[in-house]
Amino acid sequence: MKRSQADVTEAELSLLHALWDAGPATIRQLVERVYEQDGPSVYATVQKLLDRLEAKGCVRRDRGGAVHVFQAAIDRDELIGRRLRAVADALCGGSLTPLLTHLVEGQGLSAQERKELRALIHRFDRKP
Repeated sequence: MKRSQADVTEAELSLLHALWDAGPATIRQLVERVYEQDGPSVYATVQKLLDRLEAKGCVRRDRGGAVHVFQAAIDRDELIGRRLRAVADALCGGSLTPLLTHLVEGQGLSAQERKELRALIHRFDRKP
């Protein structure tokens, strides 16, 4: 199956997690945060992953200083939405119902999660 431009690989996702959790960073800082090691091959790998994320619109690069600083251009919730929509499109003909049903029935919900889900549904029911 061909990857769409919006897909984010697991390696790219690890960099996004680092940017979401700790904020903007240089390539070297991301190498240390994510890979906890240094070296030219790791640095080049992170640089290539960031180039791909930038092309996908997931990170922004500040070229203002001597060292480029990267920050997430997409928030976690937006990426979750994109990925869930892609799964629904690929597996469920675009419908979220089978996906949500499987998640709820398969994992079960705590009392708090059921309460939050009811509140969410109630909020959507009240929208015009």
